[in-house]
Parts: sequence; structure tokens; C-alpha cells
Amino acid sequence: MSLAAPPNPSSGVARIAAQFAANAAAGRKAIAPFVTAGDPDVATTAEVLAAIDRAGATLIELGVPYSDPIADGAVIQASYVRALAQGMSLDRLFAMVKDVTGKITTPVLAMVSYSIIFRRGIDRFVAESVAAGLAGFVVPDLPIEESEDLGSACEAAGLALVRLVTPTTPPERAEQIARQSTGFLYCVSVAGVTGARTSLPAGLVDRVAWLRTKTDVPILVGFGISTPEQAQAVAAVADGVIVGSALVRRLADLAHPPSTQPVVVNIEQHVRDLVQAVAPAAG
Repeated sequence: MSLAAPPNPSSGVARIAAQFAANAAAGRKAIAPFVTAGDPDVATTAEVLAAIDRAGATLIELGVPYSDPIADGAVIQASYVRALAQGMSLDRLFAMVKDVTGKITTPVLAMVSYSIIFRRGIDRFVAESVAAGLAGFVVPDLPIEESEDLGSACEAAGLALVRLVTPTTPPERAEQIARQSTGFLYCVSVAGVTGARTSLPAGLVDRVAWLRTKTDVPILVGFGISTPEQAQAVAAVADGVIVGSALVRRLADLAHPPSTQPVVVNIEQHVRDLVQAVAPAAG
């Protein structure tokens, strides 16, 4: 698919773009919750994805469990360990995603280590992702200099390849990353690993404003956002927010002892609160 050609309306890139277009028309910002596939189990993950969809999220990030994550803090690392201990695998993940994406409208992107993609094989991983209904990938450990093969495969398949810019990314490199990101640009709010924080960093407003001059795709801010109040503050300057560790911790706390329905109800309400915080009525 060339950049000049109209995208396939069913492609991941097009579905993501449609979500942001609907947000713009309604004057709202994006909420993109993150959950770990298989924590506490596959069935609960499927129910939680459906709940997030009902709550009105713009996108969903689905963490692919990995034994050696590069950017994840203790909360998400622990969720990966639990999921792997439950026997989570790529085959089980793709099967679950295929079932869920047939029932929901919110695009699902995989947050996945490049090691997993490489071991599976780029072409096979991309083909299986398309068949499962994924809209794209966030690959936090893939340097832009080594991303051409995956980027080309994603472009051909209509999948988004979301790039990340951090506070320590040099300006020239940040501009290159921003121009190559598809779907949206992931602006990491703080240096370090994922994890909920009590305050937002200085300089974030200026960084987002500068990135807006370097890319046409929406800019979402992640790492450290945990409350509706923080989401509202970030959404005032960005196109949306990604909420990860706080949601994963909430899910873990609710799942012990396991009780699927209270978990699902609680997560759905929490995401609904986040969505409401960035809606026009929230100010």
C-alpha cells in the first residue's frame, strides 16, 4: 500500500484513523487502556477486552507476555510472569484475539517485544496478526535503524507500527521516529520504565507541541498516568492517553481470589471514568 493510495477501510491503519476521526468530530480525546494477555487467565482477558470496548475506549493495547521486557516496570513484569505461568502462548493469544475482535469495534494493538516477532518470523507474525484482527503493533525495543523489514511488512498488510519517543530521545532522532510512526505516535512521558506516578513531568506540554510539528498522526502520552484527573490534564495538550500499570494493578488486585464478573464490572467502570474525564463535558 503506497502512501498515496487510499487505505483499505478494513485495515488496521484505517480502523485506527476512523477512531481518531470520530473523536475529533465529537471533540473528545482518546483513552487507550493496556492489559496483559492471559493475566489472570485467557477467559478473563477476553471479558476485560469486551468491557473496555463497552466503556468507550478509543484503542486497546494488549501486552504480549515476555520473560525479559525492556520498558516495563514491576507491575507489568509481574503480570507477564503470571500469564506465562498460566501457559499463555502466541497461539492462545491469537485465538483469543480473533474471537474477541469479531465481537468488538475498538481496535486492538499488540504491545510486543521484537524478539517475539523475530523468532516467529516477521511474515508469519504479521499474517497471523491480520488473521486475528489486530490493528497494529507497539514494539518498544525495536530501534528505528532496524525496523525497515517489519515496517514494510506492516505497510503491506495495512497494520500500524507505532513508534515511541522518550524524554531522552535526541531531537533529530525524535523527528525521524515521529515521521515514520503510523497509527499514532507514543510519547513516553517520563524517562524510565512503566509505572503509575503521582504527578506529571515538567516539559511534557512543550514536547508534545514540538512533536505536533513533526508528524500528522495523533500523539498519545503514556507511562505514569493512573487517574481520571491525570488523564484529563494530559488530554488537554495531547490527542489522548495510554493507561497501563494502574489498570494492570487494579486487575491483579481484583482477581485474587478469582471472580470474573466483579473484575469485569470494576474495570469497565474505571475505563468509563477515564473516558468521561477526557470527554467534552468534562471541560
